[in-house]
Amino acid sequence: MTERLKDAYDVVVVGGGAAGLNGALMLARSRRSVVVVDAGSPRNAPAEGVHGLLARDGMPPAELLERGRAEVRRYGGHVVSGTVTEAARDEGGGFTVALAGGRSVRARRLLVTTGLVDELPDVPGLAERWGRDVVHCPYCHGWEVRDRAIGVLSSGPTSVHQALLFRQLSDDVVFFAHTAPRPGGEQAEQLAARGVRVVDGEVAALEIADDRLVGVRLADGAVVARDALAVASRMTARGGFLAGLGLRPVEHPTGAGEHVPADAVGRTDVPGVWVAGNVTDLSAQVGAAAAAGAMAGAQINADLVAEEARDAVAARREPFSAESEARACEAVLGALRHGL
Repeated sequence: MTERLKDAYDVVVVGGGAAGLNGALMLARSRRSVVVVDAGSPRNAPAEGVHGLLARDGMPPAELLERGRAEVRRYGGHVVSGTVTEAARDEGGGFTVALAGGRSVRARRLLVTTGLVDELPDVPGLAERWGRDVVHCPYCHGWEVRDRAIGVLSSGPTSVHQALLFRQLSDDVVFFAHTAPRPGGEQAEQLAARGVRVVDGEVAALEIADDRLVGVRLADGAVVARDALAVASRMTARGGFLAGLGLRPVEHPTGAGEHVPADAVGRTDVPGVWVAGNVTDLSAQVGAAAAAGAMAGAQINADLVAEEARDAVAARREPFSAESEARACEAVLGALRHGL
């Protein structure tokens, strides 16, 4: 990853996952100056492979990202390692983005693709197995645990739904009520009808042998043998650095965590700021995140084109004078400074 960083770009992309890299790819192919600032902490780093992504199913996450970086660089885009700590509005309408360590860069537009953090239940042994035999998504990991003894830990509003999804993959699914009330009403009827056994009692720890999950231990000492455990994490967008722009993560309508709201193409309430991927769509897999990044990149380019067309028309309508000629020259020099 290059450390080259110019003073200013058309677009700074904050976050170097699938959404950010695909957004940068669209912008670089549109001859925009663009830099991706990547903190190097992808959500799917513990996973062995990316699944459900056409033509790339099973590819290790690190390899997918390295290929993406190479494609962005091929079209003149920059990719740098760094953590963005703050973003502020400039007097001229653009942005200044501050990085840890003292570096900063200016941008005409921002694309935020920083993803999210999975907040896991405080159960001993659970975090260490995350992305291995402790999983969350049946579409990301379900095939790999098919026909095995699967447990589902009640940890959020979608846990019963999660149990029904994993029941599609195995006949042996157990639902651990843990610290939540036992499911009742329609949910209880659904679990019973699908043969999902409900186990009451708080989960105290995971049982590990030979570096694999072998069971779930309850507070009363009983152990339920399991090969895999599904957990619905609380998902929280990485968006704290946007506070200076008046943009903050808010509670997601599903109750599953916090996200940064945006419209269908990634445009936020703050002019000039777009978002894509898990920072706004908590459920987006890699393919959906990449597609959203591509859409946001195209929309940003269109927004810049419209701005440049307005400026060009205004300049053309001005009576010719030494002053207007000087302003036109300054506009050209500004564009050159932005990498055009």
